[in-house]
Amino acid sequence: MEKLKQDLRGCRICAERFAATATRHHPRPVVWFRPGVRLIIASQAPGLRAHHAKEPFRDPSGTRLRDWMGVSEEQFYDQTRIGIVPMGFCFPGYDAQGADLPPPAVCRNTWHAQIFDAMGAVPLKLVIGGYAQRYHLGTRAGVTETVQAWRDHLPGAIPLPHPSWRNTAWLKRNPWFENELLPVLKTRVREVLDG
Repeated sequence: MEKLKQDLRGCRICAERFAATATRHHPRPVVWFRPGVRLIIASQAPGLRAHHAKEPFRDPSGTRLRDWMGVSEEQFYDQTRIGIVPMGFCFPGYDAQGADLPPPAVCRNTWHAQIFDAMGAVPLKLVIGGYAQRYHLGTRAGVTETVQAWRDHLPGAIPLPHPSWRNTAWLKRNPWFENELLPVLKTRVREVLDG
């Protein structure tokens, strides 16, 4: 596993792709997983702040995600219990209009099978956003429909929208998320972390 993590940290497959983005940044994979974790956060890709901090979810979306999960910052960053395996390990950059670019599929295709084989079984996977939901859950539905069907994926997975503050309007339009899903999410997270 340590060799795999070292290789991933040194990955530069997307160097030309990132250099061509509006941000013109260099690859900097954010690696946050190890065997034996109780919970995996299967997310999209690190944001710009996480890219600079070299830690996943080191931004307001991380604050919201920790609130949804009912965990402290210390619990969230305890790599013996929680791993984070995004669809892309590097910040993908922004386009010319300032919108987030999607995580490059080459990242997932290169690393995911090796990582999940090395990690073994994990009791709970939180699957965040459309790219991760299509890959991990095999769904072709949109994020709203996939998250509405969260009961279909229990006990091993829970689909979630991205915790970005850009999704505040979505949360207001879908009060069932806070009223029905979040209490179950918090309970399930507690069960697997304490188990």
